[in-house]
Formats: sequence, structure tokens, C-alpha cells
Amino acid sequence: MKVPFLDLKVTYLELADEIDSAIKSVLKGGWYILGENVRCFEEEFAAYCGCRYCVGVGSGMDALELLLKAHEIGQGDEVVVPANTYIASALAVSNVGAIPVLVEPDPRTCNIDPFRIEAVITSRTRAVMAVHLYGQTADMKRFKEICRKCGLKLFEDAAQAHGAMHFGVKAGSLSDGAGFSFYPGKNLGAFGDGGAVLTDERDVAEYVRMARNYGSGKKYYNAIKGMNSRLDELQAAILRVKLRHLDEWNRRRSEVAQIYLDRLEARDEELVLPHIGEGNTHVWHLFTVRSNRRDKLRAHLEKRGIETLIHYPVPLYSQAAYQEMSRSRKNYPISDSISERILSLPMGPHLSKEAAEYVCAVVNSFFEH
Repeated sequence: MKVPFLDLKVTYLELADEIDSAIKSVLKGGWYILGENVRCFEEEFAAYCGCRYCVGVGSGMDALELLLKAHEIGQGDEVVVPANTYIASALAVSNVGAIPVLVEPDPRTCNIDPFRIEAVITSRTRAVMAVHLYGQTADMKRFKEICRKCGLKLFEDAAQAHGAMHFGVKAGSLSDGAGFSFYPGKNLGAFGDGGAVLTDERDVAEYVRMARNYGSGKKYYNAIKGMNSRLDELQAAILRVKLRHLDEWNRRRSEVAQIYLDRLEARDEELVLPHIGEGNTHVWHLFTVRSNRRDKLRAHLEKRGIETLIHYPVPLYSQAAYQEMSRSRKNYPISDSISERILSLPMGPHLSKEAAEYVCAVVNSFFEH
């Protein structure tokens, strides 16, 4: 049996009539930048997440960068980020002139550990960026307490957490502001790049709305030094269609995850299954396992037609782009262990029960020999 990691063609085919109709409507209307679909999607996604404002931008990383700028975080400031996140989280900080300060994750959830935050706070620390990895939120309840006590802003990188909840509150509305990505493989994915800033603060929304469009509130009149980072009409139209199906597709992902959790046989360090944090509703953007035999397990699965991925094989502090962090690499043993042992199994709303059970059988067979 062939089991792809994620089949994006099938996600289109289920909604083909709705998506085709939405695309044709945009094409026939002849308005492609910052039009009715962007405005409507912003309203609909804000309502879905429980926020007052949503501003569509060009990518998830742009969303984080604009969010930081809106809060006047810049040159020389420090922003706490997870040591094991995707590099985009740190790049957004670097791109505004601030310094990413890395903190190890909770080894159970792989999300940034709130109990390690206060040890790295200095007089230059301005914010914490909590990344919701794999489809569940970080421990936002504790982060709020720490940030309130220390006078810090709290932001969410919610690129992998569309629809995830923490004690009944959706990702995107758990902090001072959030950045989402709509990269095609996300739970809510466009057919290209896209992102959004979510906030309850009117001034922040107005800044991002202006900054994404060359710093212009009125055409040819530029109030600030902005950038070109606009969610376009075609992507917004597609996202409006897919947003209506997001909860159902997240429910299907949960069904696949439950098969994995029920059928896979945990084996100490040989096979560690995901842990769901307190108060979390997981939306399973990824189903990650960890194994001290990861590479051999992956080869075993590949030989039997099962595609897997590694999120992420090289920690950001070991990337050439962040060579200035090289001296501190030894400070992140948990992140190192995760990168050396983690493996993402096939996951998606269109993965069949039969395919999920086959994956379980093949994984279990590897450890039986």
C-alpha cells in the first residue's frame, strides 16, 4: 500500500466545485488585490478565532514580523522563542533587529517550557513568542501569568494550530497577538503562501493594515515605511471556502490520531507517542513520534510505501544562518534529542482508516524483530 505523507490533490478534489466557483468569481470580478474576499475572510477568520481583528498578509513569517513591529519591538530588544521551532519564528525576530533568545521545550509536548522562561529574562527582554507546535497550543495559561508578572508582551506563532484550543479558547486569541500561516500543507491552507495577524487591539490592526501595503492608508500617500505583504483575493476566496470545512477536517485528523494512539505500541525510548498538554484540544497538524532508532524506522516505512517527514532535522541554532549561536549549541540537549529522534507519520483529513491501520501495523512490525 502507498501512503503519502499528505495528499493535497485530494483536499482540493473534495471541495472542487466550491473552490472553482470561488476562483471564477474573483476572475470575473477583475479585482485581485485587497478586495471583498480579503475583507470577508478577515472578518470570518477573526470571528472563528474569537478575535476582534484579523489582517491578511503575504506569509506566516510576515505576520510575525509585522506583529512585532506593531508593538515597537526592534533593535537590541530580546524576544524569547523556542529552541526547537522552525526557523521562521526566529527570523521574524531577527528581521526587526531584535535578538531571539532560545528556550528549551517541555520534553513531553515539545512546546516551549514556561518554567524555563524567567531564567533568561533580562532588562532587554520585551516579549515571549510561544509557538504552538504540531497542532496543540503551548501552556498559555502559565505564560500569561509569567508575562503579566514580568511586564512582557506575549505572542503566538499559531502557524500549526488552526482551530486548536487551550481550556476552550482558540489559538490566536490567547495572547497580545498572533501570527498564522496559510501555507498549503497547513490545516487551513491556501494554494500558495499567505498569512494573517490576529489581535484585539485596534491600533495594532491599523498599523499592520497600513504596513502590509507599503505603509499606505490611501493610494500614493505613505504614512510609514511599510512593505508589500498582502493576502491576495484568490487565496482569500479559497481560504473562505476551506474555513467552512476546517472543524470537520480537524475532526477527521483527530480520528486518524486516535487510531495511531490506540494501535501503536509505545516502547520507552524506542517509540514515544505524542503527549497532549493540560487543557489542550489538539488539531493534529502533525502526528510526531520519537525513536532512538528513527532513521532505521523511517527506512523500514519507506520500503513499505509509507512516506514520512522529519520536523525538523537541523535545529535553528545549528543553521549557518545563525552561526552566532554556535557557541551555545551545547545548551539545548532536549532540542538536540528531539531533532535526532522525531519522525512525522502520515496525517491529514483524507487519510483513510485502512491506511492509518496499515501504518500502525508496519511501525509495530519494525519493533517486533
